[in-house]
Amino acid sequence: MKFKKEYWMGISIGLIVLFLDFALMRGTRWFIPLVIVAVTSAWIQFWVDFFFENQQKKDYEARFLDFVRNLVGAVKSGMPISKAIIHVAKTSDYGSLNRHIKKLSYQIEWALPVKKALMNFAASTHNDIIKRAISTVIEAEQAGGNIEDVLESITVSLIEIKKIKEQRRASIHSQVLQSYIIFFVFLGVMIVIQNILVPYIGKMQATNIVGGAVGETAEMGLKTVVDIDFTTLSTFILSMMDWFKSLHGIFLMLALIQGLFAGLVIGKLSEGEILGGFKHSIILLTIAFFIMALAQG
Repeated sequence: MKFKKEYWMGISIGLIVLFLDFALMRGTRWFIPLVIVAVTSAWIQFWVDFFFENQQKKDYEARFLDFVRNLVGAVKSGMPISKAIIHVAKTSDYGSLNRHIKKLSYQIEWALPVKKALMNFAASTHNDIIKRAISTVIEAEQAGGNIEDVLESITVSLIEIKKIKEQRRASIHSQVLQSYIIFFVFLGVMIVIQNILVPYIGKMQATNIVGGAVGETAEMGLKTVVDIDFTTLSTFILSMMDWFKSLHGIFLMLALIQGLFAGLVIGKLSEGEILGGFKHSIILLTIAFFIMALAQG
């Protein structure tokens, strides 16, 4: 994904929010949540484009199936492959794939070899399924095979691939929903343990009764709250290290780890690839950071 000028707007908004946060909200319970808002504002456009490209990839595959079906019909009517491509490009609409098919048609009309035009078409879509299908067509044409049979086989394969993906998405939908519910339940349990159970146990241990007499205060060995020192860079780093070892830091890290790997698992189950899980991970990480930061105060 190329860096676009629009990304600077999001980065600028994030920096402004971060500056205002440090200037006005430092020391309040809204300081950390606003840091998350600033970071989210900075990278949100990147992820919107990433999600859009993933959705466009799915739409390309569906539209390419329509294109191949129409191409099979044109070839069956007796047209050569070059004339068939030009014909279906002019007579049908293929949505987001339309501009690529129109470009393919124009290149063939300009006497570009069909092989070269098809290779350009496949490369412009950046879609592995389309690339494999076009490669099969080119190899069949070079080997002198029956283009009609090859296109029909490709159509059948694309339909099967589409059915498998739809079946996986339908069968896994309830599990994805359950995974999100389990994650929110996990956050709720973490908040209860952090804000109610641990302080209660700490109070119970604070008074050590030995032989009916009140003893000295017991050392918990774990800091509950650590103030972040912004005086210098070294004090900031040291205070952050202490914060990560504190009760709040440990609970926040547990929530983030849970969100990261839960998102990767959800993406792998629902879409069949780890890369698809990053969008779920980002959503869960952002939610976890925001909720836990607010709950810690």
